Formats: sequence, C-alpha cells, structure tokens
Amino acid sequence: GKPYVREKVCQEYRMLGKENFRTLTIIANSRKYSNGTFEEIGHLVREMVSLAETCCADGADPSCYDAGSTALSVKSCSADSPFPPHPGTAECCAHEGLERKLCLAALRHPPQPLPQYLQPSDKELCQAFRQDPREFADRFLYEYSSSYSQAPLPVLLGSTRTFLSMVSTCCISPAPAPCFRKEKLERKTLSLLTLTSNRICSRFSAYGKDKVGFSYLASLAQKVPTASFEDLLPLAEDAAEMSSQCCDSVAEDCMQKRLLEHTAKACSALSGRDRRFADCCRGKNLMDNHFCVLALPPAPAPKLPEASEPTNKELCGKEGALHATRFLFELARRHPSLPDAVLAKLYDTSGKLRGECCSTKDPSACLDSKRKRMEAELPPLLEKASRLCGQYGELPFLEFKKGLRESLTQAQPEASPAQLEKLLEQRVSFASTCCLPDAPPLLCASKV
Repeated sequence: GKPYVREKVCQEYRMLGKENFRTLTIIANSRKYSNGTFEEIGHLVREMVSLAETCCADGADPSCYDAGSTALSVKSCSADSPFPPHPGTAECCAHEGLERKLCLAALRHPPQPLPQYLQPSDKELCQAFRQDPREFADRFLYEYSSSYSQAPLPVLLGSTRTFLSMVSTCCISPAPAPCFRKEKLERKTLSLLTLTSNRICSRFSAYGKDKVGFSYLASLAQKVPTASFEDLLPLAEDAAEMSSQCCDSVAEDCMQKRLLEHTAKACSALSGRDRRFADCCRGKNLMDNHFCVLALPPAPAPKLPEASEPTNKELCGKEGALHATRFLFELARRHPSLPDAVLAKLYDTSGKLRGECCSTKDPSACLDSKRKRMEAELPPLLEKASRLCGQYGELPFLEFKKGLRESLTQAQPEASPAQLEKLLEQRVSFASTCCLPDAPPLLCASKV
C-alpha cells in the first residue's frame, strides 16, 4: 500500500537501465521459480519489464503501477495463467488486493536438489551465440540461475555477467580456443564461488542457522577426528554466521569476503592437526583451498574410547543443547562415514527428546525410557549407514553394487528376486546421492 514499492522498482529501473533491469529480472525469477520452464519465466519477465517501462516513465500516472501490478496478480490467478505454476498460488488467490500481491510475491519454488546446468563445449556455445545472441543470453541466464538458485544474487550476477562477456569476446576472436582458456582461468575463482555458495546456502535454507552449524561441525569432525570439540565449535559457529549474513545479502562481496576469512581461520586452526588439511591450505588461492577442504574424504576412524553420554541433568540444564551437540560430535568422529543426512536426523531427534522430556514432571524417567529404546535401535542403524557409505566411498561402483547384492541376499534369503532388486535399488540410490559431501539435504532427509 505504500508508494515505496513502486519507488523501489522505479529507482532500480532508472539506475540499471532497461537491459540490466531485464537481466536482473530473469535471474531473480529463475532463482525464485527454479522449476519453472524457460517460456513461463519469459512471460513473467516480459510483464514485469513492461510494467516498469510504462509506469516508471516521466509523467506516468501515479496509479499506473498499482493498476498494472493488480492486473498482473489477476493474471497469475487465472486458470490459464502463463506464469510458473506453484502449489501455494491457490491460497494466495483466495486473498484480495495488496494481501494477494504480497502473498504471490513471497512464493518460491524449492531449490533443485542438485545443479542441473551442464556447460556446452566452446564450439556449441559459439554456434548458439552466433545464431541469436539475445536468445542465447536469456536461455543461459535462465538455466544457470535456476540451477544455482541458492547462490546469493550478487554472486550469480557476477558469474553470469563474466560468462556472457567471455562468450561474446571469444566467439568473435580470431583464435577462440586460447581465448576461452585464458578467460576460463580468470573466471575460475568466481565459478568455484558460485558452486560453493550454492551448496552452502542450499544447506542453510534447508537447515536454518543452528543446524547448519552442527552439520559443519560434524563434517569437520569426520575429516579431522584428532581435533577437539573446542577446536571445531568456533569454526562451525563462524560458518553458520557467514551463511546467515551472506545467503540473502545483496552486498556485492559479502560471500566472497566472509568465505575467504573463514577459510583462513580454518587453515590456521587445523593445519597443524592434520596433514591432508595442511596440504589443502598450501595454495595461494583461498577459494581453491576452501574447495579442497570441502572435497576431503573422511579420515579413517580413530581408536577412541566409547563416548560418554550426557546425564539427564545435563540434558535438561541450561547448556542442554551444547551437551547434546558435544555427544553427537563424538559420534560423528567415531563414525567418519556416517552421512550428513543421518547425523542431521539425530540432531533433530535429540532436540525433540529434550523438548518432550525436560518439560515433564519427571524428566529423568522420560529420558530413561527413551534411552532404552535408542540403545536398542541406534547402534544397528549407525552401523548400517556407516558401512553403506564407507563401501560406496572405497569401491568402484559396480563392485559396490555387486557386494551389496550379495550381502542383501544373505541377510534376506526368503525375499523374492523382485523384492531384492527393489531393496538394492533403494540402497544404491541412497548411497549415490546421500553419501557425498554435497548431498542435497532435503532429498536425503526423506531417504533416511
């Protein structure tokens, strides 16, 4: 209801100019509706740019923008709307006026589980570019932005801008091959930043700040099991803080600056603890170092005494969450192959347990009864998940599948071939998606 909504759009439109405003609108809507089609996003972008062009012009009627955006919301709610369909649209369309517009504006598609964008060969890029430079640019912006929809907007803007500049420079160059080589080398840090920040922010949007900190803590515990809880907790808290500051920030270099600072902290804290970590930290380029750390496989399980569980009093005390996290950290470093999705599930469960038991009349009795059940059910689950991901990491794929088929046949001799095949496919699908360091959090949560 305030004119600033129009003012904000018109200010951007005047500042950026029509072409840059259009580019930004393609990127923003491809991120927002990451499973919309190219045509659907195109319809939305045309309407939005036309609205800004008409209503931000000098001398435009003050009510132009309001009337135009209302017409747009009516079109979104019509049965044959050309815009990206969204499961929440019907609820928004039950409202009227400004409430409806705000509701529609807040809709987002869930992110794609894994980036789908595959870069064509240089030759194919130039072919498509020469055929129709504008269509090529639009399609690239759409595919890249919907694929890396969780990367912060400034990162996506920088990454797509330099890519299109590389294509337009190298495709008209007399020697395209050396031109592409040089430009790709210069884009490397930005490409890694897009990939990494998409991954960091996907996890942040699925987990929220506290759980993202825990997920990072567990991952470091598995890579550097010799490091203590006190060594790793500040790093995990720093990573969570970085996610919450930069994932939705429109500040130009928030993610790059914070990620490089964070990598420097991790390198100085952990290089002395672990040779592999130190090797990752040797490079001059901090972005490369961060990527190297992310890709480190878990270390072999160290010989450690059994982890001591927190007492009921500790769990329900002021520091209950910290005691629970410390215990899960001990679990992660003793089971280095345990995937993030299983650890995240345990983190949720421990929070739920404290919530259910600590507010009852007799917290100890409640916790003790839950503990009995967990002592029976947890070890076999941890063993199964650890073994599955451990073998997936160590064996070539076909050998892994063959070994899995044999162990399932032994474990379930009464199962029919069809049942065994189904079980096998289920386990293979879990391992190949969720045992990886960049496993998609929401998809894997449902597979656990």
